[in-house]
Amino acid sequence: MFFFYFVIFLVSTLLLVLSGCDLFSSFSAVLSTLSNLGIGFGLASDNYMLSNIFSKWILIFTMLFGRLELFALLVLLIPFFWKE
Repeated sequence: MFFFYFVIFLVSTLLLVLSGCDLFSSFSAVLSTLSNLGIGFGLASDNYMLSNIFSKWILIFTMLFGRLELFALLVLLIPFFWKE
């Protein structure tokens, strides 16, 4: 389980850096959304209004992953669970 959190953390941070955020803000934003920490530094210190739309979608995904955890997210995304 820790491996999936680590992979999601690294991939989300990398995608935020590639979208134009600095490394410190990306690290802080992903950490606060993934672990429900609530505090952010850099770009995420006040609000996410200045982030571009791609960055916001990445952070939405990491927040869902952090709140729903892996198994609930798999149930939502894998069609096998929706078949009767």
